This record gives sequence, structure tokens and C-alpha cells, in this order.
Amino acid sequence: MRLTTENALKLFDEDLLELGRLADSIRKKKFGDRTTFIIDRNINYTNICKNECKFCAFWRRKNQSGAYLLTHEEILQKVRETVAAGGTQLMIQGGLHPDLPLSYYEEMLRLIKKNFNITIHSFTATEIQHFATCAGISILETLKRLQAAGLDSLPGGGAEILVDEVRKKISPKKIMTDDWLNVMRAAHSIGMKSTATMVIGFGETFSQRLEHMEKIRCLQDETGGFRAFITWTYQPKNTILGGEKISAQDYMKTLAITRIFLDNIDHIQGSWVTQGEKIGQLTQTFGADDLGSIMLEENVVRAAGTAFEMSTRKMIDLIRSAGKIPAQRNTKYEVLKIF
Repeated sequence: MRLTTENALKLFDEDLLELGRLADSIRKKKFGDRTTFIIDRNINYTNICKNECKFCAFWRRKNQSGAYLLTHEEILQKVRETVAAGGTQLMIQGGLHPDLPLSYYEEMLRLIKKNFNITIHSFTATEIQHFATCAGISILETLKRLQAAGLDSLPGGGAEILVDEVRKKISPKKIMTDDWLNVMRAAHSIGMKSTATMVIGFGETFSQRLEHMEKIRCLQDETGGFRAFITWTYQPKNTILGGEKISAQDYMKTLAITRIFLDNIDHIQGSWVTQGEKIGQLTQTFGADDLGSIMLEENVVRAAGTAFEMSTRKMIDLIRSAGKIPAQRNTKYEVLKIF
């Protein structure tokens, strides 16, 4: 029988290790002892953003010191380096630049696809809605144009907590819950797969975390378009919102519950990026079957004062020392190589 939100809420009161064992048993039935990772690069084409989210340390105003916009040639050079390093995926994301036309993004995608054989897993739902608004066309038409130019799939960024009460406090200018869900629904309707994310640690309640998960689970029932679910933790340093990081125990408990509750999403990703290597390693015994990316470049979390370095060798050792079998995957979660 499917776990209800009411019963899932009770899991937050359960023993951490017991929750871990339950989540791990579900993971093991699906994937055995295999843990996957991908080699990719995060390319942040601009930090100029009109949303000015309180929880983000990355954004700048247009004429502010440190504001930038990459040229297409600069982006292509980053792609060149990624391919040379064995990367198979690009995650291109940026701020909501007020002046860029949709053609800027279409040309970027076409240039990349013309010159490189690489998957473009890029642009958050927030960006997609911004592109559509600026172009004066529908979200569906925007996605179709980007898909025709070379966009393969969407990352789950911009979700944070899909509860408007929380969103209005932390990012009042950003898209609201239904907007995010509608972008994903539209993407899935044209065969464009995506991932889903949740960022915890804003002071939201456990009930609100589960409300977020329930919305993702319902949309997955409807479309089947989510490949994976990733939980991050809010990084407060250098942000307007401020506050303290939540504990590793809170993160691990929530991670385990996502594996137990999200019965229709195959892949659960552990976050070494925000938690560090040791906790990242432990996520493999709390329901995570994937450790995400080597991340040849990452700027947003780094701007908030958190930076952990990773290499393929280090990732393989991290997985092996937890008693798991390391495997490199592609964006579709197809295994490319077992180590």
C-alpha cells in the first residue's frame, strides 16, 4: 500500500538508523550495490538576475560590481574543456537577465550541438518561464523552440520548497509552486525528461517538506517525466536571508524519507556538494543510488561559502569505500562504465 503523507510525517519521529535501513532496503532491491555518478559541468552564463532571491549569494544587479554575461565563445570554450575531461553532460543555468532575447539561448544551444556531441541538461523552470515572458509566447512554445535548438532535458532547480507560503518569504519575486509544476508538465508533454529537487533548511516544517514531495509524486503519476529526485540543503553564508545550516542528521532523515515516499521515482541522489564527502558517502546507505556529478565547475553553492572538490578517482574511492560498486552514467541514467 502506498505511504500517505500523514504516515510519512510520522517517519520524522523515527530513529535515524532505522529509517536508513528501510530506505537502503528499497534502494538495494532496485539497484543492488551499484552507485552511479556523471561527469558534467555547471556553466553559469550570467549572474545578473532580476529575482534577487534572499537565499542566493550568486546574483548581481545589472550594473553591480562583479556582474557578468558570458559570450557564446566563452561558453564554447568551457564546453571544449568539459568534453576533453570526459564530460557527457552540460548543466547551463543562470540568473534572469532582463535584456536577453530567446534567440540568445537558441543560438547558444545550436552552437554547442553543432560543435560537440554532448547532452544539454539545462535551464531551470524559473528560467524557462522568464524566457517565455520576455519572448511573449507560451511556455510550451518556448520549450519546443529550445528543444529544436538542442535542449535535451531540464534540471529541477528553482523548486526549493513547493509551498507558496515558504516561497513568498524566501524569494517573493520568483515563480510560485504552480508555475514550476506547469513548466515541468509542459516539458514532459513533449517528451523532455527532467529531474526534481528540494532545498531544505529555510525554516520550513516537516509537513511542508512532505507537501513538496507529494506534489512531485502526483505529477510523476501524471507524466512519468522525472528521472531523479535530489535534496539539497540551504547554504546561508553571504545571503540576505542568513540563518544557520541544518544538521546532517536532519538532511539524512529527509533523504531517507524521499526514498521511502517517492515510490514512483527511480533515482535518489545524495548531495556531496552541500554535505561534503563523508556525509555524501553515507547517503549511499540512506537510500541514494546516485552521487550526482563530478562537477568540473560549480558557482552558486560556492558563492554561498560552501566548496568541496571532487575528481573521478575520488568519487570512485568514495563509492568503493562504502562497499558499493562505482558506475559512470549518462543523463538518462544508462551505465557507461563500471569501475
